[in-house]
Amino acid sequence: MERKKEYKNILLLNWGGIGDEILFMPVIKSLKEEFKNCKITLALEPRSSAIVQLCPDIDNIIKTDIKASGIKKYINILKFLSCVWGKNFDLVISSGKSLLVAVLLFLTGIKERIGFRSKTSFLLTKSTELNENQYASNMYHDLISPICDITCSYPQIITDDDYKLPEGLYEGGFIALHPGVSKMSIKKNILKCPDLSFWKNLIAALLEKGEKTVLFGTRDDEELISKIIEDEKISSNKNFVNYFNKTKSLLDMANMFKRAKCVICVDSAPMHVAVGVNARTLAIFGPTNEKKLLPENENFCVIKNNIPCRPCLWHKRAQNCEESGCLKIDYKEIISKI
Repeated sequence: MERKKEYKNILLLNWGGIGDEILFMPVIKSLKEEFKNCKITLALEPRSSAIVQLCPDIDNIIKTDIKASGIKKYINILKFLSCVWGKNFDLVISSGKSLLVAVLLFLTGIKERIGFRSKTSFLLTKSTELNENQYASNMYHDLISPICDITCSYPQIITDDDYKLPEGLYEGGFIALHPGVSKMSIKKNILKCPDLSFWKNLIAALLEKGEKTVLFGTRDDEELISKIIEDEKISSNKNFVNYFNKTKSLLDMANMFKRAKCVICVDSAPMHVAVGVNARTLAIFGPTNEKKLLPENENFCVIKNNIPCRPCLWHKRAQNCEESGCLKIDYKEIISKI
């Protein structure tokens, strides 16, 4: 029987948003379990560096703005390579799907290189077939199947046992609602969020039922949230709590989501946080494919307008269509599932 190889210094490349990093967490967890003494360095985009708050298995990070425009992108790649050279990594794994990924891994000079199979994967030492028709964490986890026998689980975020909720809130006594998506998605015309009237009607209905409703959001969501709280019937209700921009960190958000009666959100980073703490999650999906982004679990409920043309984003188109009929969702469906 062939002796299992030990890896002590592993470099992982996973460039994307916070949601992508959370989906990648099972890979990190399994590597740490399989190779007990290994150190893991994660190369990621600067905007996603807060993932270290949720994943203590990450030992180091390398921040690279891989999506910079023009010549700056290539300067950043050279800076990345200079950070890697001489660090004695014995294994590098990349989640990228581009033909250039294998070239980049080859240029790192790292002896063992793993990536998805492609026309350039002859530059890798091991490759796995890319299967995008599954939950994304499982897709990423396939990368380590040649070296690791551990079964993939969905992301797990460890929260603080002694966390204290803000005054006026108690565990299981409030609904966490996060209505926004990143500005980068909006800028690219990747729309995953119902319109303002949907959120106003939903919040008003929750408050009418006597549900303590906590509205979450970051600076990316400021415009939407400011329009929601303009409605005095909402903002003046004793059961409404505006928690916009008040979470101190991703871990703070995770701690609150863990203690909520349920989390209502769209396909976004907060959804993956909710999944990571196993919160009861009502996730609104428009053009994206819920089977790839939400694990099958009775605790996670998909809310969608199941028109024939959805899901379409990524495999049929790179942006929303003009109609975006998939985002015309009846808020009463959520109320019925609370």
